Amino acid sequence: MTPSYTLSPSTISPEGHGLHNSHFYLHRNCSSFFSNESSLLVKETLPFKPHEKRSTKRFLPILRLKNSELTHPFASVSSFAEAGGEEDRNEGIQIRKHQETVKSKEDDAPGMARAFDISSGTASAISILIAFAALSLPFFMKTLGQGLDLKTKFLSYVTLLFGFYMAWNIGANDVANAMGTSVGSGALTLRQAVLTAAILEFSGALLMGTHVTSTMQKGILVANVFQGKDTLLFAGLLSSLAAAGTWLQVASYYGWPVSTTHCIIGSMVGFGLVYGGPGAVFWSSLARVTSSWVISPLMGAMVSFLVYKFIRRFVYSAPNPGQAAAAAAPIAVFLGVTGISFAAFPLSEIFPLALAQALAGGAAGAFLVDRIIQKQLGHLLVKASSTQPEPKENATHSKNIGLLSDFAGPKGTQLEIVYGVFGYMQILSACFMSFAHGGNDVANAIGPLAAALSILHGGASGTDIVIPLDVLAWGGFGIVAGLMVWGYRVIATIGKKITELTPTRGFAAEFAAAAVVLVASKLGLPISATHTLVGAVMGVGFARGLNSVRVETVREIVVSWAVTIPAGAIFAVLYTWIFTKLLSYIL
Repeated sequence: MTPSYTLSPSTISPEGHGLHNSHFYLHRNCSSFFSNESSLLVKETLPFKPHEKRSTKRFLPILRLKNSELTHPFASVSSFAEAGGEEDRNEGIQIRKHQETVKSKEDDAPGMARAFDISSGTASAISILIAFAALSLPFFMKTLGQGLDLKTKFLSYVTLLFGFYMAWNIGANDVANAMGTSVGSGALTLRQAVLTAAILEFSGALLMGTHVTSTMQKGILVANVFQGKDTLLFAGLLSSLAAAGTWLQVASYYGWPVSTTHCIIGSMVGFGLVYGGPGAVFWSSLARVTSSWVISPLMGAMVSFLVYKFIRRFVYSAPNPGQAAAAAAPIAVFLGVTGISFAAFPLSEIFPLALAQALAGGAAGAFLVDRIIQKQLGHLLVKASSTQPEPKENATHSKNIGLLSDFAGPKGTQLEIVYGVFGYMQILSACFMSFAHGGNDVANAIGPLAAALSILHGGASGTDIVIPLDVLAWGGFGIVAGLMVWGYRVIATIGKKITELTPTRGFAAEFAAAAVVLVASKLGLPISATHTLVGAVMGVGFARGLNSVRVETVREIVVSWAVTIPAGAIFAVLYTWIFTKLLSYIL
């Protein structure tokens, strides 16, 4: 199993289990420590396994390496490092036997308890608390306290629950877009990723979530077809939430990363086609959506392939890889934060001022990363610059290395610095993506919810609907609840099951996916963030060789993409039929 970074202030043990002063502690047998990374890949059906309890508290700024599951403290670090070497077969067999023993002991534990290394009772208590909050909080919202009659209040309450269900499934599935690669590479532990994402997703939904939405989902349905059919439209909006949520729940259960936007689109298409006829659907828009199944992963794979190769060419083959990584980090963060800020954050409507705000955000992010690197890894940078003889052999060959050439990566202190630098960069980029995701994707649940509430309250005559602040917060709470209870499932697929990730690979995939989504959205190209990230992770795997990508996992994901829109449509037709029957008795 690939070891992971965790955040801990503790110091190292004599065997070198942990980190001292926030950096990797290297065992003295460095040649076996950084051996061939593909020799011990063990396929695991369970993405995360519990670790030994530690008495120390964990906090974000410090990285720590833990291998508490292994009988040998450095047995599987070979799957984490990127240098060459041979691994002892007997040691690999011993690891497999130990992991099988651990797995057999954990099969009886619930998935949430297993993923977060908590007791079954604690996991059950968290689930019950979330369920109680979801059922009780709507009674304290202004949406149910506006002097409405009992029938309207009941339907509003049910509508809020459907919106929560959709938001819950968005959190369970889409949180992997921001945190999957960071967990897979070890830059964050699962628990840290979920807690960080919970804060940022809710903040993004509340502060950045759109306050205005259209009754029809972004050009998928022709609004005139349903003019004057408020009851049917209300049933269709509820069915779209229920249908998309149902398919997302199925996909999340199996760990398939699918597009929540495509789920909603499929649901709306099914409803419009059956209850409004072929003329109710903008087929050109649907064609653009389906084309993104091909465009998104291909663009993500190509860009991540090139980014990873650039890292290996200009960082790994540099005379001093650690210094090269430390110098490149602020530049990459500046570009990434500026792009995300300009595309996703609510900046000024005046272009020069908005550009200045985005550049200021990028500069602040670059300065922050540079300070963190100098503080946490400064002593290693001094050590690496003072010990020049080790990398000289590679330096003589670096001039003749092409972009696509393959070669052994850095070792020792240099590798400590490189992984430390890219680990911090991953954490920062994951935080920005999580915040932006909360603001962007909450509309998939809140848009139909707000439209349905507007119909109930007699305000469906206009095309634009104002979303109350408490409804935005409700959607943010749903996303947080979903990622806490089921988010680990899709995180496991993105971070563990497609290909083995390290900080450099994870950053390459994350940076490439963000760049492709930002550029494509500005150019108006049909793109899916989920599909792009999956393609980016595959591209990093292909950069290491075709055998580094698990074909069976990719096959399952592609099939789930193809089934998403038809499944949403079928569920929507079924739910609409049920809801219209029920509403005929209620209204």
